[in-house]
Amino acid sequence: MSINMQVLDNTLTKENIKHWFEHLQERICKTIADIDGKATFEIDIWSREEGGGGKTRVLKEGKILEKAGVAFSAVWGQTPTKILEALKLENADFFATGVSIVMHPHNPHVPIIHMNVRYFEMSNGVWWFGGGIDLTPHYINKEDAQFFHQHLKNACDAHDEAYYPKFKNWADDYFYIKHRNETRGIGGIFFDQLNDKPKEQIFEFVKEIGNSFVPIYSHLLIKNHEKHFSEQEKKWQLIRRGRYVEFNLVYDKGTKFGLDTNGRTESILMSLPKEANWEYQFEVESNSPEAYTLSKLKKGISWI
Repeated sequence: MSINMQVLDNTLTKENIKHWFEHLQERICKTIADIDGKATFEIDIWSREEGGGGKTRVLKEGKILEKAGVAFSAVWGQTPTKILEALKLENADFFATGVSIVMHPHNPHVPIIHMNVRYFEMSNGVWWFGGGIDLTPHYINKEDAQFFHQHLKNACDAHDEAYYPKFKNWADDYFYIKHRNETRGIGGIFFDQLNDKPKEQIFEFVKEIGNSFVPIYSHLLIKNHEKHFSEQEKKWQLIRRGRYVEFNLVYDKGTKFGLDTNGRTESILMSLPKEANWEYQFEVESNSPEAYTLSKLKKGISWI
């Protein structure tokens, strides 16, 4: 796919965008740590030899969250040949900044959540925004799924009513584990190479999505973290985490971009859970909650 080239708008600079993403990381970490009530986010500042660096914040063994990572980065330099070829770009230097979040709870009834918001530009004038947010329940709860998708639709509709259906379908296609013939979770929204409107206008939409993380996940954490769970449900959680790992290592574009640009491996792989399981030919019981969840891991489900 070729990228549309637009003249850079000097009223919104890459530094403005970078600083907003960095502050978003701080706000999310503070709120989530307060809700967890036990652990805090450890800060790991790193630099990239070719240019730039980042700040990775990781929470370990909290009261509610087993592992949570919120990574901010701003990197620049010569664009790797592999990326130029994959995106059909002309050779030029690049700048990329963004925030990526993944949270893995202790309780199987609390879903995994992922969000990424990012900006990319090149010295020849090419620029775009990308990102998205998706939910991966170990056990699908219809009420929670409706809440999640309605919140995203409201956020999208505030900027363009065409966004939600378009980006929801994009998420269904993107967060799909082809070799399992199942979606990673209940989807959400996903968008990439977004540059068809003025930069300030698209950035306002990206900020809306970034700001949606706290109200969405705070609600789901508080609502579900005290629910009782069995040993069988914990086993299922670890198996579903295994599916999450498979997607991130095989298909995730952010993982590939980070590795291709010589990013920091620990920060790139902070999205992986502390523990996951793979059981050979694991089968679920008919009419079980596990079977219900598997039946809903499909593209094209309308949750609202």
